[in-house]
Amino acid sequence: MSRKSRTPEEQARREKIRALLQESNVTSMEDIQNLFKETIAEFMENGLEAELDGSLGYGKYDYKNKETDNSRNGHSHKNLRTSFGDVEISVPRDRKGEFEPQLVKKNQTSISQDIEDKIVSMYAKGMSTNDIESHIQDIYGLSVSDTTISRITDKVLPLAREWQQRPLESLYAVVFMDA
Repeated sequence: MSRKSRTPEEQARREKIRALLQESNVTSMEDIQNLFKETIAEFMENGLEAELDGSLGYGKYDYKNKETDNSRNGHSHKNLRTSFGDVEISVPRDRKGEFEPQLVKKNQTSISQDIEDKIVSMYAKGMSTNDIESHIQDIYGLSVSDTTISRITDKVLPLAREWQQRPLESLYAVVFMDA
């Protein structure tokens, strides 16, 4: 069986990956995971810097195009949970505190935020916390404890109880169709 022929771009990318792995002295899966974590952190920080550039209307050190009295004001550190483990990133700030990042929102502690939404959805559909735990493990490869799932679903319980105890309408339109 012959190897798949690769385009010149794919070959060049593979060569860069080999050089990076060799230069980074990667010898184990743990080293690869650490490299992924660093890559995620770099991607997030670059994205946040680009968001701040867009919010302020000028790039870093581009004072000629500055048309606002707001400016950069250093960075704050944030730990994010990822599927590869905890990652520390530097989040840029503006002097007036008007910057609202979208890539990693304020108070967001996980870049797998949508997983919490999926847990709530599965719980609302009647799945037990054990079922949800095994389902998340199977699909995402993330280990989420029963306690964490319960804590996430507890956020929704007041809304569910409120909906269940709402006053019913006096009339509901229902159409049954049979073919």
